[in-house]
Amino acid sequence: MRVIGLMSGTSLDGVDAALLETDGETILAPGRAASFPYPDTLRRDLRSLLDRATRIDADDADLLAVERELTLRHAEAVRALGEDADAVGFHGQTILHRPGDGRTWQIGDAALLARETGLPVVHDFRGADVASGGQGAPFAPAYHAALAAGMVRPLVVLNIGGVANVTFVGADGALLAWDTGPGNALLDDFCARHTGEAMDRDGRLASAGTPHAPTLARLMEHPYFRRQPPKSLDRLDFPHAAAAVEGLAVADGAATLVAFTARSALLGPWPAMPRRVLVTGGGRHNPAIMAALREVAPCDVMPVEAVGWRGDMLEAECFAYLAVRSLRGMPLSFPGTTGVPVPVTGGRVAHPEAGEPG
Repeated sequence: MRVIGLMSGTSLDGVDAALLETDGETILAPGRAASFPYPDTLRRDLRSLLDRATRIDADDADLLAVERELTLRHAEAVRALGEDADAVGFHGQTILHRPGDGRTWQIGDAALLARETGLPVVHDFRGADVASGGQGAPFAPAYHAALAAGMVRPLVVLNIGGVANVTFVGADGALLAWDTGPGNALLDDFCARHTGEAMDRDGRLASAGTPHAPTLARLMEHPYFRRQPPKSLDRLDFPHAAAAVEGLAVADGAATLVAFTARSALLGPWPAMPRRVLVTGGGRHNPAIMAALREVAPCDVMPVEAVGWRGDMLEAECFAYLAVRSLRGMPLSFPGTTGVPVPVTGGRVAHPEAGEPG
């Protein structure tokens, strides 16, 4: 099948769209892909929803207005690819992730997207996993393993988005995965507060500072890092870290958050020593983050482009891949990736002719 995958991550910067030809096992051919940034107003509205998500209902008027705009942006992305596709894989925008409470919430109107694009839309990828007792994240390991077929293993794929997560692919193909800790979210929010910029572009701010060792040590004492995987996080699960760096010089605060991301990302535990770490997600564009990773890594660290992958589109490709697996009733998550007791499929389909989820 030829499927357009759509991903809007916890960095809230926009939607990535990528066409993928696959049977849900073999990746036959990647197609056209592009990123579509959100306007500042939508980004601010989404950030506000994150802050209020525990206190609002699905029929909240403001949420519905934001959800409609978000969905129409995704529809524009599908149309802009200009490719003949069989279906759409629509992740939606996560505004709350609380698997311990049996809840993960991705907004996005799949029925509206199906009507706007004229294509079947596979959505709600995470719900069945959480309902089965899983963490509901990470969901990219199956795709990472397919991409890594034939590569030297063990290897680690590290995705640094708003939250960071790893996939460990063993020498025998065994999969383990978990959210490691903060990705870009803490640094992005810190920069917004102190510089008015949405991010630490090119790592200039963090590179000008020095990590504050006592603060970093306190941050690494968080009980999350003592939990055994599988485990997962919400974007806002480290508010103490934001507070901990506020008394530091601005550059040192940024450097400390970068060090926190890198230390937690490669903390392990690894079942076997990885041969290399392949980095994807927006964090790989930040030289300060990449330098911090190389300081603590047990092996070579390189962006995924070094092995021919499209790092900016990997998650969008992933949800095209998972859409096909969903349509074929194949597993999307596994005991080693989300903690479900058995491999679990998932996803629902919204059909354009009905406009209703199936």
